[in-house]
Amino acid sequence: MDRREKLMARARQGYRLAYGAEPTHFFAAPGRVNLIGEHVDYNDGYVLPCAIDREAIVALGPADRDDPVPRFEAVALDMGEMASARDSFDLVGPIRQGENNWQNHVRGVIQALGRYGHRVKPARIAIAGDVPIGAGLSSSAAFGVAVALACSEHSGLGLSPTMLAKVAQIAENDFVGCACGIMDQMASAASVADHALLLDCRTLEHMPIPVHPSLAITVIDTGIRRSLTESAFNQRRAECEAVAAHFGLKALRDLDWATLEAAQDSLDPTLYRRARHVVGEIQRVEPVGTALAQGDTALLAEVMREAHLSLSADFDVSLPQIDRLAALIAEGLDDAGGVRLTGAGFGGCLVAVTAHDAAPVIEAAVALYNTGADLPARTETFRPISGAAAIRID
Repeated sequence: MDRREKLMARARQGYRLAYGAEPTHFFAAPGRVNLIGEHVDYNDGYVLPCAIDREAIVALGPADRDDPVPRFEAVALDMGEMASARDSFDLVGPIRQGENNWQNHVRGVIQALGRYGHRVKPARIAIAGDVPIGAGLSSSAAFGVAVALACSEHSGLGLSPTMLAKVAQIAENDFVGCACGIMDQMASAASVADHALLLDCRTLEHMPIPVHPSLAITVIDTGIRRSLTESAFNQRRAECEAVAAHFGLKALRDLDWATLEAAQDSLDPTLYRRARHVVGEIQRVEPVGTALAQGDTALLAEVMREAHLSLSADFDVSLPQIDRLAALIAEGLDDAGGVRLTGAGFGGCLVAVTAHDAAPVIEAAVALYNTGADLPARTETFRPISGAAAIRID
């Protein structure tokens, strides 16, 4: 069995144990790693993520025909802190929040579909996933998009990837309580294999950017976990919105360098640094896209180094141990590729985009870091895969 087949087997087994029946359909949505454009999506800017070959899989079957109430039932399997006893709620009255995050992703998706005028048919699902939770690889987006796709297909809605992403984002914002942007959900829903996804987070226009075959994408898991709803993520968003309001702008996407620099003395120093990161990060997206398509590792090294320093010094979402690990890897790579913090920060992962033969350099840097680390880091190379889809079963 390959990775996906094992994950499907877990979902199938969980479904059988929960409901005493066989699922009839399977749906998958991947996690993502963001290559550049961090904390930019909720500022209406440009981002460049790619989907990775780690997924949430939903096994789905029809509801119990003997149940007199239209009902949706769900169970999550091996989902870490998102796991709980199985959930059940009726589809007739208002959908209320549940007791924990995984329930609220499911309930929030169905509630969001209702906002758009879509009625979800009763169903039973079991969800399994292998996207690491709390690592900055968007396990929650994969979860939400997979559930949205399952509901869409089961109910005959035929929703587009963009609409699936919107629904999953609403669930996370309103039911889970994380004020995330839409990048993660769009990457999970709309990515193309062997490409990154260039996304305009204001218009949601997107296009695939080829990843040169000479390049490898390696994720370095620091082992440090965080929960976005308990971290300073929502505070960072509020700070960015405060700067936009100061300038009378809709979002920081509309702020240019000259205007920001001219107003430095009138801005709170912290707010100035937050805006400086966002304005600079938006400008870093285009050169990284060019470097990805051309296989230009020297350009990747330069721009990704700038991005990490900005996330650490201006946006204050890194940690000293993560900065040390990034510096060790960057020093070893030199011009063979770049490395930076990926995801919201406060823990999670680094991402390195390098020449294929740079893997031993990364491993050596991680081994050196681990000699003095309380939590050992580990590396894994991912390939960019396509976004959410139904899985054909024979």
